[in-house]
Amino acid sequence: MSLLSDLSRARTEEDVKDAYIKALGLEGYHKGLVDIQTEEVWFEAKDAPTPPIVMVAQLMFYVRAAKKRGEPIPAFLAVIDREKAALMPTERALPLLDDKAIVWPKSGSGADRTLAAQIAPYVQTHIVEYEIARDEAAFVKAVKDAIHERRIIRTPITPDNLRQVFDRWVDLVGSELGVASQADYAVLFFADIMHDGANEAMRNLPARLLMTAAGPTFLLDGRTYELASQRGYNNFWAIYHRPPEEKHRHYLLERRDSLLPLDEQKFKGAYYTPLHIVDKAYDELRATLGDDWQQRYIVWDMCAGVGNLEAKHSNLRNVFMSTLDQADVTIMRSNPAFAGAGIFQYDYLNDDVTDFGEIDYNLSNKLPPALRQAIADANAGVKGAKPILVLINPPYGESGSGIVKGDENKVGIEKTRMNNAMRGMNLGYASKELFVQFLIRMRQELTAYKLAMFSTLKYLNGPNFEAFRRTWKAEYLGGFVVHSRSFDGLEGNFPIGFLIWNTSGEKTIADITTNALDRTGKFVGEKTYVVRPNSSLLNAWIPAPRAKGGLTIPLSNALTPSRNPRKKLSCDGALGHLFASNNDLQNAGQGTLITSSIFTGRNGGGLFILSENLNYAAIIFSVRLLARHTWLNHADQFLQPSRPLSAEFKADCLVWMLFNGKNLTAGADGLHWNDRDWSLTNHFVPFTEAEMGASGRFESDFMVRYIAGMAFSPEAQAVLDEGRALFRRFHATHFPRRIRDEFKLGRPDAGWYQVRRALQAYDDTELTDFAPFNAAYATLSAKLRPMVYSLGFLPE
Repeated sequence: MSLLSDLSRARTEEDVKDAYIKALGLEGYHKGLVDIQTEEVWFEAKDAPTPPIVMVAQLMFYVRAAKKRGEPIPAFLAVIDREKAALMPTERALPLLDDKAIVWPKSGSGADRTLAAQIAPYVQTHIVEYEIARDEAAFVKAVKDAIHERRIIRTPITPDNLRQVFDRWVDLVGSELGVASQADYAVLFFADIMHDGANEAMRNLPARLLMTAAGPTFLLDGRTYELASQRGYNNFWAIYHRPPEEKHRHYLLERRDSLLPLDEQKFKGAYYTPLHIVDKAYDELRATLGDDWQQRYIVWDMCAGVGNLEAKHSNLRNVFMSTLDQADVTIMRSNPAFAGAGIFQYDYLNDDVTDFGEIDYNLSNKLPPALRQAIADANAGVKGAKPILVLINPPYGESGSGIVKGDENKVGIEKTRMNNAMRGMNLGYASKELFVQFLIRMRQELTAYKLAMFSTLKYLNGPNFEAFRRTWKAEYLGGFVVHSRSFDGLEGNFPIGFLIWNTSGEKTIADITTNALDRTGKFVGEKTYVVRPNSSLLNAWIPAPRAKGGLTIPLSNALTPSRNPRKKLSCDGALGHLFASNNDLQNAGQGTLITSSIFTGRNGGGLFILSENLNYAAIIFSVRLLARHTWLNHADQFLQPSRPLSAEFKADCLVWMLFNGKNLTAGADGLHWNDRDWSLTNHFVPFTEAEMGASGRFESDFMVRYIAGMAFSPEAQAVLDEGRALFRRFHATHFPRRIRDEFKLGRPDAGWYQVRRALQAYDDTELTDFAPFNAAYATLSAKLRPMVYSLGFLPE
């Protein structure tokens, strides 16, 4: 559990304090006027994001009071909130205590922006700020170093973090120089990092850094560049150590041409992954595989597109990038950012795949010898061989062009040599997915490798991928999910995962917990995805009754016969039909309803409702529609309940279903289908003719008999009472011909759909007040919604 994730769940200032105490491993601390007090560091904490200088002002009040009392003061001061932290040596602030011009408040709580403005000239340049989302590790290390060694140890600049350090330097330092050409950033960056703050560590560089009394001055091609503001410069060099170790310096200089500022547009294409999300992926790889992962691993991206996944890589000599299109190869080879990488054209699902699914590199001879040898050595476990990391955003079957092109459907695109070789694996639908074919080929040619993959999450918990999960074994190491809107061109709201797997061993995919990022890459919490066998999913809870009667009319809406050419059979004793499409939350809203005959819309699914399964149907209907879809729970699967269901819960669900807008049951005559007229009988009216003042006898009184003697909760009873009032209003209204014809109101057993829609359509002449009913229904919904999770229908 990271500090960032703990802070996302913090609800109070105390939660914020406890999150930092846990992350920093503080011992022997005290909470009091000083929020967190140790011998070495004092902390001022805030729940809401607060300017660090304001928090430092409050902390300095307590330092001043302790000094006046002759009490010990700490070596360091830290200020913390839920988004950022800052650290400074106390000695830098001590001179302000002798300044008679500063007006100190009478209490620590009185330390406000006025005091902050007074002390800023003394301390502002000495405060090192850390964004927890980006600098969590650096802050935790700095505080621990301060505690153990009484000093801040800065992060070294190495070949593994060069690209990200450079991007941070451009953001904090380069942007303040006012350079005309962004290509000059790399030259100025090296002049800065190859300087220890007093002297040049390397000479004869194209640019020079001079440290003057006014601050750093850069010289390049006869021009002078000075910082508009030194705050970012000071903060940058408070985090990083200068200069790099001598053993790295020449290698880093060789990478200079790869550090041109990244042009986002240059990388956009079919496989495009946004660069700010790539940055997060590299943070995750560092946290999971270690700081030196770029040195230790051979990286192969076999659908690299134009290379944006490798744009943040600092050691391109260990990187191989292949792609289907030769044009993309040309683009990558012309990009200085990829100098040193192995770049080649390769059709991963067809090249070098034999008729038996074996891999023979001699078939195409396209694979670079260095990569062939690296794979052979890794597979053989040769001592000292670098392990293989597959870093990939693979194409998907719906379009064959990556997760940003999922809006097309190209028939037959899954027919590859790899797909042909997989026919005997019995993977079902999953074998049609291109990304699954990638994973299966990897399993064929790499015996032990790490996989870091951007993808949707259907292979984790989708019912169609159960056979695949039995075949593809992997241990989850870490990762995050990010909002799909981070990817240009993607519609909808769903998670894209960047998950890291260890494929050696025989571990079956199990539940995983990931960090969750919004579209900007900001951490918003954690998310657990549960993996369950298909037999435990909600759509397998009750068996579907067999359709073995005569023909029945198929519906595409409450009153509209379907154009589906396939004939549909009825089920003896059927009261209606529950349409429950795919078992995940993304489909629940548009894929759940009940009708008076079989529903054939969308992609089918569901079951006939009988008296013996009605309570189950009401529960399935309710939990699918009660749960609110978000981008984060988009792929969650509905599960069978894990706790006993009370009689009250079952009755509540029945009432909730009867008065939901997706209850499309109806009583109607004159529906024309299959060259004849059909009628619908409504079995779902919960009131008698007398209760509603109906003008005629209902053909079915099933629901009245079913609920007779049933005990209802106050919330459900309120819905019944308000619903009854609307039914009475309906039966007392003389609707004009246009409404009677539209909603087929020729029978007395009109259903809730007809009642509601007819009254709403008549509002232009005679207003019906739905507010009391809506309020009662909302109260019942609020009662039931948390129970969807507490009873185990969805993971919390």
